[in-house]
Formats: sequence, C-alpha cells, structure tokens
Amino acid sequence: MTTPRDTPASRRVRANGDGTVYQRKDGRWEAAGYVLAPGNTRRRVRVYGTTRKDALAKLTEKIAASNRGVPVPSAQGSVAAYLTYWLENVAVHDLRENTHTRYTTCVHRYLISGLGKKKLTKLTAKDVRTWLNQLRTTCQCCARGIDARRDQPRCCATGACCRKLLSPLTLTYIHSVLKSALEHAVREEEIPRNVARNVRTGTPRPRRFEPLTADEARQLLTTAHAHRLHALFELALHTGLRKGELLGLRWEDLDLDAGTAAIRRTLQRTSTGGLTTLPTKTRASERRIALPARCLQSLKLHHEQQQREREAAGTAWQHSGHVFTTAQGRAIDPTNLTRTFTTLLHRAGLRRIRFHDLRHSTATLLLEQGVELVVIKELLGHAHIGVTATVYAHVRLRLQRHAIDTLSTALGSPETIKTARSDGDEPPPCAALVR
Repeated sequence: MTTPRDTPASRRVRANGDGTVYQRKDGRWEAAGYVLAPGNTRRRVRVYGTTRKDALAKLTEKIAASNRGVPVPSAQGSVAAYLTYWLENVAVHDLRENTHTRYTTCVHRYLISGLGKKKLTKLTAKDVRTWLNQLRTTCQCCARGIDARRDQPRCCATGACCRKLLSPLTLTYIHSVLKSALEHAVREEEIPRNVARNVRTGTPRPRRFEPLTADEARQLLTTAHAHRLHALFELALHTGLRKGELLGLRWEDLDLDAGTAAIRRTLQRTSTGGLTTLPTKTRASERRIALPARCLQSLKLHHEQQQREREAAGTAWQHSGHVFTTAQGRAIDPTNLTRTFTTLLHRAGLRRIRFHDLRHSTATLLLEQGVELVVIKELLGHAHIGVTATVYAHVRLRLQRHAIDTLSTALGSPETIKTARSDGDEPPPCAALVR
C-alpha cells in the first residue's frame, strides 16, 4: 500500500482551493491557482520558482491577498504603454491644457526614457529610487543631446561636461507626475499598490521670492500713475490677485457701489485655443473680495478712460467685456503684461522681480501690519490656511522675533527700558504700524 510519504512531491494531493504545484520538464517548479480579478471575477494565475517551496510561497501570497479582497493586477504592458494611455485618456480630462502639456513633456522626456521598458506590474520602489538617483546625477546636456545641437559645442562634445543637473524642485515634480499616474493605475486595479509613494525624494527648498517693501510699493504706484494700466497695478498690490485673475476680470464681476469684486475666472494662453478664459485655479480661488476706496476710484477713472479709447477706436474696437484690455478692446496677453511690468520697474528704478511677487508683496505687507492669517488666506484664495502659513513662514518668524524682543525690553530693568527708548530712533515694532 502506498502512503502519502511515498508519493512523489510533484503528485501530492493539495486541499481544494490551494491550487496545484508541480515540476516542469525544464526543472523549474510551477504553481497555479484561482484568485480574485478585477470586476469581481476569478482568474487562474501561474507563478514559478526554482524549488517547490519558492513556487508554493508565491502562490500562497497571491491567494492570501485574494482572500483579503485585493484583486490580482491585470496590466500586462510596459510602463511606457500605461503612461501613454494615462495621458491620452485620463489626464487630458482632469488637467488644464497647460498642465497637461507640462505633464506630457515630463513623461516623454524623463519617465518613458528612464522607466518605460519595465513591466508595469514588475515595477518596484527600488527601480524608482535607482532611476531618480541616476537622474539626479546626470548632465542634461549629455542625456538629451543638447550640446550636439549647438552651433559651437561647449559641453560633452568638447569633453568638458558642464554638469547641468536637474534642480531638486524639478526632480520632485517628475516624481509627483509618476505618483499621479501610478495612483490611477491602483484605482483601476491594474496594480496592487503605488510603489512611487514608498520613495522619498526629500523636501526641496521653497522658491525664494523678494517682495516689495512699503517704500518700493509706493514708488512703483507713483511711477505707474500715468500709465494706462495704473488701476491694474494698484489692484494687484492692494488685493494680491494673480495675473490671470486680473486679466480675466470682467466689468460684470465688479460692484463698484458695494465695493466688491467676484473672482470667477482666469485668463491664460494655451497652445491650441490661444487666449482662453478658464475657471479659477482651485474652488477656493473662486471668491468675493472687498475693494479699498483707492482701487474703487482708480477703477472708475479706468472705466472712463476705456470709454474714450472705445470712441477713438471706432469700428476697430473689439468688445471683450474685460476690465483691462488693449487700446483696441482685446484681452491682454499675460506675456505682454509681464513685459510692461518689467519696463515699469526699470522706469521706477526698482530691482527686477516677477509679477507674481506683487501677490507675495501684498501678503507680506498685510502680515507686517498685524492682519490675521485667516484673513490673508481668504483674500489670496488659498485652498488651506497651511499653504499661507508655509509660504510666509519667514515673515511670521521675523514678526515673532520682533515681538519677543519687545517683550524682553518691557521685562527688563527700568534703566534698560529708559536706555532702549532713548537710543532707538524708531518706536517698538508692535506700535510701528504703517497705514
């Protein structure tokens, strides 16, 4: 009589539902069993190992995951194939056109060239980390053939690498695009988990900005007083509106009697549609703000000026309904506004800054006047107050230092207080409010 021990290992009977394990003719071991698949169906999978124990362990792991309700991955293609599918069928509907263009450039320039040949289901956190480390130390002139296309090579072609490396901010952006794509693959049950989330790229240093001081802001407004877009620059400095929000503003959005403005849209230039009016950046960006009396007066004068320009243009006038337009009534291109702003800074004798730094200037000056952070958050249209607190952390730290120094002076000896008051030309920072 044959006992179970006498039965060959490849022919041992396993319990129902445990699958089968047998040795192939090539010497490898193969295990097969039914697991949960997408769509609440069952699917037979096969795994391989050098020993019976290895193959059985792999099959047991898949069956255990299936019993927990995790379906087996269905993707059989490469990372490149899935990224292409994601860009053309998913991201194109979820992202703005300019954002989708940046994502497409990132995918084709970095992701497909680095990870595209790997199977989507076989991609590991180690693969992502190795690729990012290589990308971090690779000269882009060499990798993308930039130097070879120059009229006079000065990098790789001459044997002197310029070490044009990607910035930490760019690396973080590339990593975030990969995470977004793999996160959708998880939602579609193509892969069981997002391996890119297990890789840490580090927190890059925030982009530094140099906001205008109160004196510089006054100097800019004084120089812009004679400019036809004086009301725009004054509104930008008093409200912190984004460039697209200013250019997308329509007269119907303004209530000059109540002194309010409704921010509902933004103006951008896209590659396919040209100058296009889009919804605000986020839902929190759609807001109603109060306008100061100075801006109300400037807007009324600007409206009168626009009417005179309309009469002078005659039939050449193209009515767009925007508050800020060209002399012919067309919407202003954001790039042209940047050029105008740069010229205005040069004329005012100020250092060169970005137009977006006017928004930072508004928030910084408000913080220095003691305005609550939550009020600034609502004015700027940030989605969360944590964004406001993070971006302007250095301003809050400086105010804390001033407050602590003021308290330290107040708690000192009477002689110290008397000396501090007599030596200092300025009053304590907490009392020095600029109106």
